[in-house]
Amino acid sequence: MNTVQTIAAPTIPGPDPDTRKPQFSMPDGACDCHAHLFGPQARYPYDPARRYTPPDAPLADYVRMLRALGISRGVLVQPSVYMTDNSLILDALAGKQFPLRAVVVCGVDIADAELERMHALGVRGVRLNLRHAAGVSGDIAPRMAERIKPFGWHLQFRINPAEFVTVGPMIESLPVDTVIDHMGQIPTSEGLDSAPFQAILKLVKGGRCWVKLSAAYRMGKLPHPYADVAPFARALVEANPDRMVWATDWPHTTMDKPMPNDGDLCDLLAQWIPDEATRYKVLVTNPARLYGFDG
Repeated sequence: MNTVQTIAAPTIPGPDPDTRKPQFSMPDGACDCHAHLFGPQARYPYDPARRYTPPDAPLADYVRMLRALGISRGVLVQPSVYMTDNSLILDALAGKQFPLRAVVVCGVDIADAELERMHALGVRGVRLNLRHAAGVSGDIAPRMAERIKPFGWHLQFRINPAEFVTVGPMIESLPVDTVIDHMGQIPTSEGLDSAPFQAILKLVKGGRCWVKLSAAYRMGKLPHPYADVAPFARALVEANPDRMVWATDWPHTTMDKPMPNDGDLCDLLAQWIPDEATRYKVLVTNPARLYGFDG
């Protein structure tokens, strides 16, 4: 008997399809360091335990957006709706339609052969989402770090802001580089002097931790251009510009503000980092090193 798969309707909106050209020219080799792909559900079904159902966000749409912005490299990050099924982003890497790297989600029991296969395709990190029940427990981080260390991968963390103070020492002790999602998503109402944000600055100054300058709409109370987030972004860059990367966070899931245009998000970077040489580091040099685009 044939089983008909139910295609669930989206519970969140999709991105703005009319990408506006940024007001400054992206340098050659610029990289978007955080984006997700979704669907089609018939081929890549979502996990029943997911928190939301996105509309399709295929690779073709993502590449079209990047080209409109003048960005020539991208990093795909495994979203929570797929849990540990990395099929979609691995297929995207295998297609070689665009210069891509990826960050996957997997368990510590993953086979060495699968890690080797992923590395050959372009995987360069493992994401640990500690913010939601659909994620994983932070106590696997040391064990996961040992598994990925031979490949030169990093651990990418999404952490509840209040936990940075207690999790920080564990992150510092890991034998691999680490990456913090979305500037740590510290609520701007807590201020630059808050213990969680100061803990992030300490990690960044240590030299082994990277931060994604992305998803300003997840931190502040103000609408675009998210003026209350700018001081946080500038403080992070000042703490260690060699450990900053930038991302669109396309297709902007679970938004609680008006959907931004990705061209407008690019322009935020010029406001946060007016110095062109520092912007070049954040857009080109740093991601090339972190994700191994040049080797």
